[in-house]
Amino acid sequence: MANNAPEKVFRIGLINASVFKNVIEPKEQGGQKKTVRSVNLQRRYQDDEDKWQSTTSFQLSDLPAAIRVLQLAQQYVESIEAEVTT
Repeated sequence: MANNAPEKVFRIGLINASVFKNVIEPKEQGGQKKTVRSVNLQRRYQDDEDKWQSTTSFQLSDLPAAIRVLQLAQQYVESIEAEVTT
């Protein structure tokens, strides 16, 4: 991934889903580049020293927000893929 910045971030409270756009170069010459998107899910929290950290571990109370931001990310990626024309 050349660009580490997410294309889009969906956030509810301390839970966020980040959508990353990746362009895959073809191995064979003359092949077409392909764009794929991936979604990262994380929760922010403050550690014992009050520093902000991120984790991919969720408590039961985090799950409704995690599910919702994933749904938003899914809808976003689907809408982009549905708009692609050749």
